[in-house]
Amino acid sequence: MRVLLGVSGGIAAYKAAELVRRLRARGHDVRCALTRSAASFVTPLTLEVLSGHAVHQEEYLEPTGSGEEAHITAAAWAEVLCVAPATAHVLGRLALGLADDFLTTTALAFAGPVVAAPAMHSVMWSQPAVQEHVDTLRRRGVWFAGPVEGPLASGEVGMGRMADPDAIVEAVEAVAGRGPLAGRTVLVTAGPTHEPVDPVRFLGNRSSGKMGFALAAEAARRGARVVLVAGPVALATPPGVRRIDVTTAREMERAVREHAPEADLVIMSAAVADYRPSRPAARKIKKTQGLAAIELEENPDILAGLVAVAPDAVRVGFAAETDDLEANARRKMEAKGVDFLVANDVSRPDIAFGSEANEVTVFRREGPPLFVPRSPKSAIAGQLLDLFAVLLPSHERTAVRPVV
Repeated sequence: MRVLLGVSGGIAAYKAAELVRRLRARGHDVRCALTRSAASFVTPLTLEVLSGHAVHQEEYLEPTGSGEEAHITAAAWAEVLCVAPATAHVLGRLALGLADDFLTTTALAFAGPVVAAPAMHSVMWSQPAVQEHVDTLRRRGVWFAGPVEGPLASGEVGMGRMADPDAIVEAVEAVAGRGPLAGRTVLVTAGPTHEPVDPVRFLGNRSSGKMGFALAAEAARRGARVVLVAGPVALATPPGVRRIDVTTAREMERAVREHAPEADLVIMSAAVADYRPSRPAARKIKKTQGLAAIELEENPDILAGLVAVAPDAVRVGFAAETDDLEANARRKMEAKGVDFLVANDVSRPDIAFGSEANEVTVFRREGPPLFVPRSPKSAIAGQLLDLFAVLLPSHERTAVRPVV
Protein backbone atom coordinates (compact mmCIF):
# COMPACT_ATOMS: atom_id res chain seq x y z
CA MET A 1 0.00 0.00 0.00
CA ARG A 2 1.21 3.51 -0.80
CA VAL A 3 1.07 5.80 2.25
CA LEU A 4 1.75 9.52 2.17
CA LEU A 5 2.74 10.55 5.70
CA GLY A 6 2.16 14.21 6.50
CA VAL A 7 4.20 15.45 9.46
CA SER A 8 3.22 18.71 11.13
CA GLY A 9 5.16 20.76 13.66
CA GLY A 10 4.83 19.43 17.17
CA ILE A 11 7.18 17.68 19.55
CA ALA A 12 5.55 14.35 18.61
CA ALA A 13 7.05 14.77 15.13
CA TYR A 14 10.06 12.82 16.35
CA LYS A 15 7.83 9.72 16.38
CA ALA A 16 7.32 10.04 12.63
CA ALA A 17 10.64 8.29 12.09
CA GLU A 18 9.46 5.23 14.00
CA LEU A 19 6.10 5.35 12.25
CA VAL A 20 7.83 5.21 8.86
CA ARG A 21 9.87 2.24 10.03
CA ARG A 22 6.78 0.37 11.27
CA LEU A 23 4.85 1.06 8.06
CA ARG A 24 7.69 -0.20 5.90
CA ALA A 25 8.11 -3.28 8.10
CA ARG A 26 4.47 -4.12 7.24
CA GLY A 27 5.32 -3.91 3.54
CA HIS A 28 3.94 -0.44 2.80
CA ASP A 29 5.59 2.09 0.50
CA VAL A 30 5.93 5.40 2.37
CA ARG A 31 6.61 8.94 1.25
CA CYS A 32 6.72 11.89 3.62
CA ALA A 33 5.62 15.52 3.46
CA LEU A 34 6.89 17.95 6.10
CA THR A 35 5.35 21.26 7.03
CA ARG A 36 7.72 24.18 7.54
CA SER A 37 7.56 23.89 11.33
CA ALA A 38 7.90 20.08 11.31
CA ALA A 39 11.40 20.41 9.88
CA SER A 40 12.41 22.02 13.19
CA PHE A 41 11.60 18.77 15.03
CA VAL A 42 12.69 16.06 12.58
CA THR A 43 15.06 16.46 9.65
CA PRO A 44 14.06 15.66 6.09
CA LEU A 45 17.22 13.56 5.75
CA THR A 46 16.10 11.24 8.55
CA LEU A 47 12.77 10.53 6.90
CA GLU A 48 14.36 10.27 3.45
CA VAL A 49 16.75 7.57 4.63
CA LEU A 50 14.02 5.64 6.45
CA SER A 51 11.43 5.89 3.67
CA GLY A 52 13.78 5.51 0.71
CA HIS A 53 12.19 8.51 -1.00
CA ALA A 54 12.91 12.22 -1.21
CA VAL A 55 10.82 14.18 1.29
CA HIS A 56 8.23 16.67 0.06
CA GLN A 57 8.52 20.12 1.57
CA GLU A 58 7.49 23.26 -0.26
CA GLU A 59 8.31 22.48 -3.88
CA TYR A 60 5.64 23.30 -6.45
CA LEU A 61 6.91 21.46 -9.52
CA GLU A 62 8.34 17.97 -9.74
CA PRO A 63 12.16 18.08 -9.86
CA THR A 64 12.12 15.88 -13.00
CA GLY A 65 11.50 18.88 -15.21
CA SER A 66 8.21 17.42 -16.42
CA GLY A 67 6.26 20.51 -15.40
CA GLU A 68 3.94 18.41 -13.23
CA GLU A 69 2.60 19.97 -10.03
CA ALA A 70 4.18 18.07 -7.15
CA HIS A 71 1.13 18.16 -4.85
CA ILE A 72 -1.12 16.78 -7.59
CA THR A 73 1.36 14.02 -8.35
CA ALA A 74 1.67 13.15 -4.66
CA ALA A 75 -2.11 13.04 -4.21
CA ALA A 76 -2.46 10.74 -7.23
CA TRP A 77 0.33 8.44 -5.98
CA ALA A 78 -1.02 7.89 -2.45
CA GLU A 79 -3.60 5.30 -1.48
CA VAL A 80 -3.86 6.60 2.10
CA LEU A 81 -2.98 9.99 3.56
CA CYS A 82 -1.87 9.84 7.19
CA VAL A 83 -1.19 13.05 9.13
CA ALA A 84 0.87 12.27 12.23
CA PRO A 85 1.26 14.25 14.30
CA ALA A 86 -1.76 16.36 13.46
CA THR A 87 -1.44 19.61 15.40
CA ALA A 88 -4.39 21.84 16.30
CA HIS A 89 -3.29 24.20 13.53
CA VAL A 90 -3.19 21.59 10.78
CA LEU A 91 -6.52 20.10 11.91
CA GLY A 92 -8.06 23.55 11.60
CA ARG A 93 -6.62 24.09 8.12
CA LEU A 94 -7.82 20.68 6.96
CA ALA A 95 -11.31 21.29 8.34
CA LEU A 96 -11.55 24.71 6.70
CA GLY A 97 -10.12 23.55 3.38
CA LEU A 98 -7.19 25.95 3.59
CA ALA A 99 -4.26 25.10 1.33
CA ASP A 100 -1.19 27.23 2.01
CA ASP A 101 1.59 24.61 2.02
CA PHE A 102 2.48 21.33 0.39
CA LEU A 103 0.69 19.12 2.90
CA THR A 104 -2.64 20.97 2.85
CA THR A 105 -2.68 21.46 -0.94
CA THR A 106 -2.03 17.75 -1.34
CA ALA A 107 -4.76 16.92 1.18
CA LEU A 108 -7.22 19.10 -0.72
CA ALA A 109 -6.36 17.26 -3.95
CA PHE A 110 -6.51 13.80 -2.35
CA ALA A 111 -9.71 11.78 -2.82
CA GLY A 112 -8.82 8.67 -0.79
CA PRO A 113 -9.06 7.76 2.91
CA VAL A 114 -7.41 10.03 5.49
CA VAL A 115 -6.12 9.12 8.96
CA ALA A 116 -5.26 11.85 11.47
CA ALA A 117 -3.26 11.26 14.66
CA PRO A 118 -3.75 14.39 16.81
CA ALA A 119 -1.06 15.49 19.24
CA MET A 120 -1.24 18.55 21.48
CA HIS A 121 -1.57 19.64 25.10
CA SER A 122 -4.77 18.50 26.79
CA VAL A 123 -5.92 22.10 27.29
CA MET A 124 -5.66 22.69 23.55
CA TRP A 125 -7.38 19.40 22.69
CA SER A 126 -10.37 20.28 24.89
CA GLN A 127 -10.97 23.67 23.29
CA PRO A 128 -14.36 23.97 21.53
CA ALA A 129 -12.71 25.31 18.37
CA VAL A 130 -10.49 22.23 18.09
CA GLN A 131 -13.38 19.86 18.80
CA GLU A 132 -15.52 21.58 16.18
CA HIS A 133 -12.79 21.03 13.60
CA VAL A 134 -12.45 17.40 14.65
CA ASP A 135 -16.22 16.91 14.36
CA THR A 136 -16.17 18.47 10.89
CA LEU A 137 -13.41 16.14 9.76
CA ARG A 138 -15.16 13.10 11.26
CA ARG A 139 -18.35 13.94 9.35
CA ARG A 140 -16.30 14.04 6.17
CA GLY A 141 -14.98 10.55 6.85
CA VAL A 142 -11.56 11.30 8.31
CA TRP A 143 -10.46 8.53 10.69
CA PHE A 144 -8.81 9.47 13.97
CA ALA A 145 -6.11 7.44 15.69
CA GLY A 146 -5.99 8.87 19.21
CA PRO A 147 -5.14 11.04 20.91
CA VAL A 148 -4.55 9.06 24.08
CA GLU A 149 -4.02 9.93 27.71
CA GLY A 150 -0.43 9.91 28.94
CA PRO A 151 2.68 12.00 29.64
CA LEU A 152 2.80 15.24 27.64
CA ALA A 153 5.79 17.31 26.53
CA SER A 154 5.01 19.77 29.33
CA GLY A 155 5.63 17.06 31.91
CA GLU A 156 1.96 16.87 32.79
CA VAL A 157 -0.27 13.87 32.22
CA GLY A 158 -3.44 14.28 30.21
CA MET A 159 -5.38 13.63 27.02
CA GLY A 160 -3.57 14.78 23.90
CA ARG A 161 -0.61 12.44 23.52
CA MET A 162 -0.19 11.04 20.01
CA ALA A 163 -1.25 7.42 19.61
CA ASP A 164 1.50 4.80 19.51
CA PRO A 165 2.92 4.09 16.03
CA ASP A 166 1.48 0.55 16.01
CA ALA A 167 -2.02 1.93 16.64
CA ILE A 168 -1.60 4.41 13.80
CA VAL A 169 -0.43 1.63 11.47
CA GLU A 170 -3.53 -0.39 12.39
CA ALA A 171 -5.74 2.61 11.59
CA VAL A 172 -4.03 3.11 8.23
CA GLU A 173 -4.51 -0.53 7.32
CA ALA A 174 -8.11 -0.56 8.53
CA VAL A 175 -9.13 2.55 6.61
CA ALA A 176 -7.74 0.91 3.47
CA GLY A 177 -9.79 -2.22 4.14
CA ARG A 178 -6.83 -4.25 5.32
CA GLY A 179 -7.72 -4.71 8.98
CA PRO A 180 -8.51 -8.03 10.66
CA LEU A 181 -12.22 -7.70 9.72
CA ALA A 182 -11.58 -6.73 6.11
CA GLY A 183 -14.08 -8.38 3.83
CA ARG A 184 -16.57 -8.91 6.66
CA THR A 185 -19.93 -7.19 7.09
CA VAL A 186 -21.01 -6.26 10.62
CA LEU A 187 -24.53 -5.16 11.56
CA VAL A 188 -24.91 -3.30 14.87
CA THR A 189 -28.09 -2.03 16.52
CA ALA A 190 -27.79 0.67 19.16
CA GLY A 191 -29.81 2.95 21.40
CA PRO A 192 -33.43 2.80 22.57
CA THR A 193 -36.68 2.63 20.65
CA HIS A 194 -39.48 5.12 21.26
CA GLU A 195 -43.05 3.86 20.99
CA PRO A 196 -45.54 6.73 20.53
CA VAL A 197 -48.38 7.29 22.97
CA ASP A 198 -49.41 10.44 21.11
CA PRO A 199 -47.50 12.91 18.88
CA VAL A 200 -45.49 14.29 21.84
CA ARG A 201 -45.17 11.35 24.26
CA PHE A 202 -43.64 7.92 24.00
CA LEU A 203 -42.68 4.78 25.91
CA GLY A 204 -38.92 4.26 25.90
CA ASN A 205 -35.86 3.62 28.02
CA ARG A 206 -32.64 5.32 29.07
CA SER A 207 -30.25 3.66 26.62
CA SER A 208 -27.73 6.18 25.26
CA GLY A 209 -26.44 4.01 22.40
CA LYS A 210 -22.83 4.62 23.42
CA MET A 211 -21.91 0.93 23.67
CA GLY A 212 -23.34 0.12 20.26
CA PHE A 213 -21.68 3.13 18.64
CA ALA A 214 -18.35 2.12 20.20
CA LEU A 215 -18.75 -1.38 18.73
CA ALA A 216 -19.60 0.03 15.29
CA ALA A 217 -16.60 2.37 15.40
CA GLU A 218 -14.24 -0.42 16.43
CA ALA A 219 -15.55 -2.80 13.77
CA ALA A 220 -15.03 -0.13 11.11
CA ARG A 221 -11.54 0.59 12.43
CA ARG A 222 -10.76 -3.09 11.93
CA GLY A 223 -11.73 -2.89 8.29
CA ALA A 224 -15.30 -4.24 8.35
CA ARG A 225 -18.18 -2.91 6.30
CA VAL A 226 -20.46 -1.68 9.08
CA VAL A 227 -24.20 -1.00 9.05
CA LEU A 228 -25.40 0.76 12.22
CA VAL A 229 -29.15 0.75 12.91
CA ALA A 230 -29.57 3.51 15.47
CA GLY A 231 -32.54 4.38 17.62
CA PRO A 232 -33.14 8.02 18.62
CA VAL A 233 -29.79 9.08 20.10
CA ALA A 234 -27.67 12.24 19.93
CA LEU A 235 -24.37 10.67 18.83
CA ALA A 236 -22.14 11.36 15.84
CA THR A 237 -21.85 8.64 13.20
CA PRO A 238 -18.48 6.87 13.50
CA PRO A 239 -16.19 7.25 10.46
CA GLY A 240 -16.62 4.58 7.81
CA VAL A 241 -20.02 3.48 9.14
CA ARG A 242 -23.32 3.45 7.23
CA ARG A 243 -26.01 4.67 9.61
CA ILE A 244 -29.74 3.95 9.40
CA ASP A 245 -31.86 5.97 11.85
CA VAL A 246 -35.06 4.45 13.21
CA THR A 247 -37.47 5.34 16.01
CA THR A 248 -39.73 2.39 16.81
CA ALA A 249 -39.12 -1.33 17.32
CA ARG A 250 -40.97 -2.18 14.13
CA GLU A 251 -38.80 0.22 12.15
CA MET A 252 -35.70 -1.37 13.68
CA GLU A 253 -37.00 -4.82 12.82
CA ARG A 254 -37.48 -3.86 9.16
CA ALA A 255 -33.96 -2.46 8.96
CA VAL A 256 -32.46 -5.55 10.61
CA ARG A 257 -34.39 -7.92 8.34
CA GLU A 258 -33.15 -6.01 5.32
CA HIS A 259 -29.47 -6.01 6.26
CA ALA A 260 -28.92 -9.06 8.49
CA PRO A 261 -28.83 -11.57 5.59
CA GLU A 262 -25.67 -9.94 4.25
CA ALA A 263 -23.92 -9.79 7.65
CA ASP A 264 -21.19 -12.05 9.00
CA LEU A 265 -21.65 -10.68 12.51
CA VAL A 266 -24.84 -9.22 14.00
CA ILE A 267 -24.53 -7.35 17.32
CA MET A 268 -27.89 -6.48 18.85
CA SER A 269 -26.91 -3.97 21.52
CA ALA A 270 -30.06 -1.85 21.16
CA ALA A 271 -32.49 -1.70 24.08
CA VAL A 272 -35.66 -2.49 22.15
CA ALA A 273 -38.98 -1.75 23.86
CA ASP A 274 -40.86 -4.98 24.62
CA TYR A 275 -44.28 -3.33 24.26
CA ARG A 276 -45.93 -0.49 22.36
CA PRO A 277 -49.26 1.33 22.78
CA SER A 278 -51.92 -0.50 20.78
CA ARG A 279 -53.68 2.66 19.66
CA PRO A 280 -51.49 5.76 19.84
CA ALA A 281 -53.51 8.96 19.81
CA ALA A 282 -53.44 11.06 16.65
CA ARG A 283 -53.45 14.26 18.71
CA LYS A 284 -51.83 15.26 21.97
CA ILE A 285 -53.76 13.85 24.93
CA LYS A 286 -54.81 16.79 27.10
CA LYS A 287 -54.57 16.56 30.85
CA THR A 288 -58.20 17.59 31.14
CA GLN A 289 -59.23 14.57 29.08
CA GLY A 290 -57.76 12.15 31.58
CA LEU A 291 -56.32 8.76 30.72
CA ALA A 292 -57.61 5.68 32.48
CA ALA A 293 -55.08 3.26 30.94
CA ILE A 294 -52.73 2.69 28.03
CA GLU A 295 -53.38 -0.61 26.31
CA LEU A 296 -50.14 -2.30 25.20
CA GLU A 297 -49.22 -4.97 22.71
CA GLU A 298 -45.99 -6.88 22.19
CA ASN A 299 -43.29 -5.63 19.88
CA PRO A 300 -41.53 -8.06 17.54
CA ASP A 301 -38.68 -10.06 19.10
CA ILE A 302 -35.92 -8.94 16.74
CA LEU A 303 -33.18 -10.89 18.49
CA ALA A 304 -35.03 -14.21 18.42
CA GLY A 305 -35.88 -13.65 14.76
CA LEU A 306 -32.21 -13.52 13.77
CA VAL A 307 -32.00 -17.31 13.57
CA ALA A 308 -34.35 -17.23 10.59
CA VAL A 309 -32.98 -14.17 8.76
CA ALA A 310 -29.24 -14.62 9.47
CA PRO A 311 -28.66 -18.32 10.17
CA ASP A 312 -25.00 -18.22 9.07
CA ALA A 313 -24.02 -15.08 10.99
CA VAL A 314 -22.41 -14.92 14.40
CA ARG A 315 -25.28 -13.57 16.51
CA VAL A 316 -24.76 -11.48 19.65
CA GLY A 317 -27.39 -10.30 22.11
CA PHE A 318 -27.22 -7.86 25.03
CA ALA A 319 -29.02 -8.03 28.36
CA ALA A 320 -29.37 -5.03 30.68
CA GLU A 321 -30.21 -6.52 34.07
CA THR A 322 -30.88 -5.18 37.55
CA ASP A 323 -30.89 -8.50 39.46
CA ASP A 324 -30.06 -12.20 38.99
CA LEU A 325 -27.73 -11.27 36.14
CA GLU A 326 -26.33 -14.72 35.43
CA ALA A 327 -29.62 -16.63 35.60
CA ASN A 328 -31.46 -14.08 33.47
CA ALA A 329 -28.64 -13.89 30.94
CA ARG A 330 -28.41 -17.66 30.53
CA ARG A 331 -32.17 -17.95 30.02
CA LYS A 332 -32.11 -15.21 27.42
CA MET A 333 -29.19 -16.77 25.54
CA GLU A 334 -30.99 -20.09 25.24
CA ALA A 335 -34.33 -18.53 24.33
CA LYS A 336 -32.91 -16.27 21.62
CA GLY A 337 -30.54 -18.74 19.95
CA VAL A 338 -27.52 -16.44 20.02
CA ASP A 339 -23.83 -17.35 20.06
CA PHE A 340 -22.95 -14.72 22.70
CA LEU A 341 -24.97 -12.87 25.32
CA VAL A 342 -23.37 -9.75 26.82
CA ALA A 343 -24.90 -8.84 30.19
CA ASN A 344 -24.37 -5.86 32.44
CA ASP A 345 -25.87 -4.59 35.69
CA VAL A 346 -27.61 -1.31 34.92
CA SER A 347 -28.58 -0.80 38.57
CA ARG A 348 -25.02 0.39 39.17
CA PRO A 349 -24.69 4.14 38.47
CA ASP A 350 -21.05 3.82 37.33
CA ILE A 351 -22.01 1.52 34.43
CA ALA A 352 -25.69 2.37 33.97
CA PHE A 353 -27.31 3.77 30.84
CA GLY A 354 -25.50 6.87 29.62
CA SER A 355 -22.22 6.23 31.41
CA GLU A 356 -18.89 6.35 29.59
CA ALA A 357 -17.74 3.03 31.06
CA ASN A 358 -19.11 -0.47 31.21
CA GLU A 359 -18.50 -3.77 32.95
CA VAL A 360 -19.88 -6.89 31.33
CA THR A 361 -20.05 -10.65 31.59
CA VAL A 362 -20.09 -12.48 28.27
CA PHE A 363 -21.95 -15.79 28.16
CA ARG A 364 -21.14 -18.08 25.25
CA ARG A 365 -22.30 -21.40 23.90
CA GLU A 366 -18.84 -22.88 24.19
CA GLY A 367 -16.68 -22.16 27.21
CA PRO A 368 -17.24 -20.51 30.58
CA PRO A 369 -18.51 -16.93 30.98
CA LEU A 370 -15.92 -14.21 30.43
CA PHE A 371 -15.85 -11.26 32.84
CA VAL A 372 -14.67 -7.93 31.44
CA PRO A 373 -13.94 -5.46 34.27
CA ARG A 374 -15.02 -1.83 34.26
CA SER A 375 -13.36 0.02 31.37
CA PRO A 376 -14.22 2.75 28.86
CA LYS A 377 -16.78 1.51 26.37
CA SER A 378 -14.31 1.90 23.51
CA ALA A 379 -11.96 -0.51 25.27
CA ILE A 380 -14.80 -2.93 26.02
CA ALA A 381 -15.73 -2.84 22.32
CA GLY A 382 -12.26 -4.00 21.32
CA GLN A 383 -12.28 -6.89 23.77
CA LEU A 384 -15.74 -7.98 22.66
CA LEU A 385 -14.83 -7.93 18.97
CA ASP A 386 -11.72 -9.99 19.72
CA LEU A 387 -14.02 -12.58 21.26
CA PHE A 388 -16.72 -12.52 18.58
CA ALA A 389 -14.18 -12.76 15.75
CA VAL A 390 -13.02 -16.16 16.98
CA LEU A 391 -16.20 -17.71 15.60
CA LEU A 392 -16.10 -15.96 12.24
CA PRO A 393 -13.87 -18.49 10.41
CA SER A 394 -16.36 -21.26 11.20
CA HIS A 395 -19.27 -19.27 9.77
CA GLU A 396 -18.30 -19.31 6.09
CA ARG A 397 -20.62 -17.51 3.72
CA THR A 398 -21.33 -18.22 0.07
CA ALA A 399 -21.84 -14.61 -0.96
CA VAL A 400 -21.76 -11.16 0.60
CA ARG A 401 -23.54 -8.23 -0.94
CA PRO A 402 -21.57 -4.99 -0.74
CA VAL A 403 -22.81 -2.30 1.61
CA VAL A 404 -23.57 0.87 -0.33
